[in-house]
Amino acid sequence: MYERKRTRQIHIGPVAIGGGAPVSVQSMTNTKTTDTEATVAQIKALAAAGCDIVRLAVPDMAAARNLGNIIRQSPVPLVADIHFDYKLALEAIEQGIAALRLNPGNIGGEEKVRAVVEAAKAKGLPIRIGVNAGSLDKKILADHGGQVTPDGLVESALQHVRILEQAGFYDMKISLKAHDVPMTLAAYRLMSEKVDYPLHLGITEAGTPHTGIIKSAVGIGALLAEGIGDTLRISLTGDPVVEVRVANEILKALGLKEYGPTLVACPTCGRTCIDLPAIAAQVEKKLEGMTEPIEVAVMGCVVNGPGEARGADVGIAGGHGEGLVFRKGEIIRKVPEDRLVPELFKEIDAIIAERKKQ
Repeated sequence: MYERKRTRQIHIGPVAIGGGAPVSVQSMTNTKTTDTEATVAQIKALAAAGCDIVRLAVPDMAAARNLGNIIRQSPVPLVADIHFDYKLALEAIEQGIAALRLNPGNIGGEEKVRAVVEAAKAKGLPIRIGVNAGSLDKKILADHGGQVTPDGLVESALQHVRILEQAGFYDMKISLKAHDVPMTLAAYRLMSEKVDYPLHLGITEAGTPHTGIIKSAVGIGALLAEGIGDTLRISLTGDPVVEVRVANEILKALGLKEYGPTLVACPTCGRTCIDLPAIAAQVEKKLEGMTEPIEVAVMGCVVNGPGEARGADVGIAGGHGEGLVFRKGEIIRKVPEDRLVPELFKEIDAIIAERKKQ
């Protein structure tokens, strides 16, 4: 439905980014990278939720030297987040990291940048240039009247791009993040016109899930609908697994990804005679962790429930102390209200079993 801008393709491990590849989902661990057990456990939880790539903070040499222990147990490719010290980048590469996130302008002079570039080239590793509104260069801020602007974000990113290009490195992707949604939109649109490098989308410091999900869905969703963006991260305060679930829901809503179940639930009205919010929440909880793409409907009444949700693979519609179970709009049976959810999942299991036989 959306004509995506064609960008050059890079690879983070086996994951292709840009060049028409599916939009990939990323997240970042919030464990200490020196804690192998906790970090690996979180990476596996992220992967199980549908995360394609995971980034790790590498604040010091102890963290950099422990990367190999984590990499060997990770089910997805990992990215090292590096700031200021080029030696951390070199150690991360030596440990077997799949990609780097750094800004070449803040890891030292030309000689240090070239050392990182040569090491990355030798291993075939891409670099993500990440520009954040909260850490723009003072000169760029001054040139733009002391304010963070979309032009300033793009200018900063292009400065870093030129540093890598002058070192003969072109295997990169770019992010331009701000917590301000309109500014982020403007910056990505402008950058998309100026380069053909793949773009990593995000609304940085979006906040808690309550507000951060809305800001991320509006900003990232708008860009994806315009064909801009090759990979993304939802930045929320809290459990990063929630970030991955939200990212996949945004992609599913735009028809850009098939992953896991899609829940369709009506908003309720005066015809509703069952506790629909509680039933819908119960169904949503039971669907967590499923990876099979299946559309499930939870409707409030039998008057038009099966009709409105005709496109769903399976669904239930409430009545007076009872309800209907239906597939693709066709009513299968009537059951008591307390059996609606168990009978729904009996049908879900049957559909999945049928698909596996095909």
